[in-house]
Amino acid sequence: MASLNVNSSLVVLFLTCGAAMATKENDQIIKENHCETKMGLPCVLEAFTSIFEIGSISNKCCGELVGLGKVCHSALVKRTLENPLFKDLTPATIIAKSIQTWNNCLALIDSPSPSA
Repeated sequence: MASLNVNSSLVVLFLTCGAAMATKENDQIIKENHCETKMGLPCVLEAFTSIFEIGSISNKCCGELVGLGKVCHSALVKRTLENPLFKDLTPATIIAKSIQTWNNCLALIDSPSPSA
């Protein structure tokens, strides 16, 4: 029985350290790439709503999101998921919505305009 308690403690320690390392890694990516300064607040709110709630993102904000870059986008979504305020969300669903939003914006920005 003592072995089970020790093993359980090691698993908890490992998971806790892993989460802390992931948080530090995302924070470092965000800081090094100046991710928090690359989008205007209205577009941040649109992107957040389209990923974490139900909503759409405008063409203008898609442009800002793509300008933010995939590395920043992913790190910001992951860091948000680590916030205890969002503990009731399903990470797999949020990641899928994040990828979908990114891909939709990328396709919109990469497609030639009808007047071109």
